[in-house]
Amino acid sequence: MERELTGKVYDIQGFSIQDGPGIRTTVFFKGCPLCCPWCHSPESQAFAPQLAWMAVRCIGIETCGRCLPVCPRGALSPGDLTRNAASGEEIRLVRIDRSSCDACGACTRACYPKALEICGTDYTLEKLLARVLRDRPFYEHSGGGVTVSGGEPLYQPEFVLRFLEKLKEQGIHTALDTTGHVPADVVERALAHTDLFLYDLKQMDGAVHRAATGVSNERILDNARLIAGRGGKMQVRVPVIPDFNDSDAAIREIGVFCLSLGAAVEVVQLLPYHNLGVVKYQRIENRGKVLEAVPPSEARMRTLVALLEGLGLRATLH
Repeated sequence: MERELTGKVYDIQGFSIQDGPGIRTTVFFKGCPLCCPWCHSPESQAFAPQLAWMAVRCIGIETCGRCLPVCPRGALSPGDLTRNAASGEEIRLVRIDRSSCDACGACTRACYPKALEICGTDYTLEKLLARVLRDRPFYEHSGGGVTVSGGEPLYQPEFVLRFLEKLKEQGIHTALDTTGHVPADVVERALAHTDLFLYDLKQMDGAVHRAATGVSNERILDNARLIAGRGGKMQVRVPVIPDFNDSDAAIREIGVFCLSLGAAVEVVQLLPYHNLGVVKYQRIENRGKVLEAVPPSEARMRTLVALLEGLGLRATLH
């Protein structure tokens, strides 16, 4: 018997107005081939489910402790003493043995303060479609639709492509937020069911790109050219990262490349670096490199927008 197709999702956000036109529902898929140290969703990088622990919500094992006895692998034990942020009372937190945890979720069901949660849930096509179709009135009223994001959603190509196809059968506008670091044939297949690509461009220098993200930018640039050549539409997104691509020269190079894509690029959106993702690395105990830097000022961001506009591009702050 053939196993039903499933996709691994780590979040679904309704009433999204930042991920394409109108009011949208954004579905975030697990797994990404890039390991950007400024990633604001590090829980999106690994494909496998992960246990996240929010210390600020934990009320201590003396008051609760329900998670300890339910773990079938004994991965939870009494941890450090600290002060409750709200009451000032001394409490003992939980310690997680990541080498033993298999993210089964038993502890999350016992944790009533919701300090523990699983990042990564399997959805069937039927279940995920039912969820996003609940928001259809918002799409119809606002000219919105559904955005698939990640991670890298095309890291799960069979499920995501079928999902996009089903959405188009329902007459729903689709947007695909992608790193572009996927095989060209997957992009070719996505073109048939994608109204708008939210396309990430980070750096034109291949060596600098690889050093920071772990992958070359060659495939990313080639796929951008492919989308443009097939008549696809793109909103190019550029995260502006200190000491990586925040110079005039780096942004200008990206702008010149966008110009080469012609009418395919509707707008270039500059996204200023922020450090809100740092705490998420701690929640999942991600040992990868993490960037902690001073975000660019609004004045600096507006200067970069003006630089792109000076090249003849439509550019905005995102």
